[in-house]
Amino acid sequence: MKLAGSVVLLVCFAGCATTQGTGGSGPSRPPPGVQPATKKELPWLDVPGGRMKTTLYYGPWQCRREFMNDCQKQCAAEGYPLKGCMWLADFKFDWEGSLVLLPVPVRAGSRFGLFHCCCNYPELSPEENAARRKEWEKFRESYREGWSEKFGKWPEEGEVSWPGHHIRDLKHGGNPVDPSNIFPAKPSVHDIYNRAYPACYGGQPPWNTVGPNLPYTD
Repeated sequence: MKLAGSVVLLVCFAGCATTQGTGGSGPSRPPPGVQPATKKELPWLDVPGGRMKTTLYYGPWQCRREFMNDCQKQCAAEGYPLKGCMWLADFKFDWEGSLVLLPVPVRAGSRFGLFHCCCNYPELSPEENAARRKEWEKFRESYREGWSEKFGKWPEEGEVSWPGHHIRDLKHGGNPVDPSNIFPAKPSVHDIYNRAYPACYGGQPPWNTVGPNLPYTD
């Protein structure tokens, strides 16, 4: 999830990717009856050639077909059966500025979907899990600072920083200090994630079935 200054335009026009997700919501319309997503708009951030704003939309939602297919391939490649898939959030990037070769005002945007594949990973021992959590605690402040420089100020609630959510959780072997495995989660949403993960790993509905391409409204 690193965005170097030199590739900001590429991200805005072409999207971005990590091992957890690609594509975001895309241009499709949400089906009737869906609800507005919990969202967080970050301040505009100066970038080469203009400025960028990041908006975070939070699930969790059932995975769209594309994400479920990616999870089936990932779990099979790692040798663990797929139990479920959870679409955690969408990042929306808005960019405005001017192009060097065409000095006229330009606006662009991109979306990026974050999802988690609940492969049947073995659980770490309590001691191993505690050790990984200590790694994260040592890394946390520097990570938040670096994230803020790339995407906008790390969100806070009552002057308390939002927690960093590990997409592949530490209990199931997630890397505690991999930037592509962490994103800021609203505290109430982070609690929902933590309650939903056991059901996803347990192969329980709704995480074991495919959902709509766009499960929320902006």
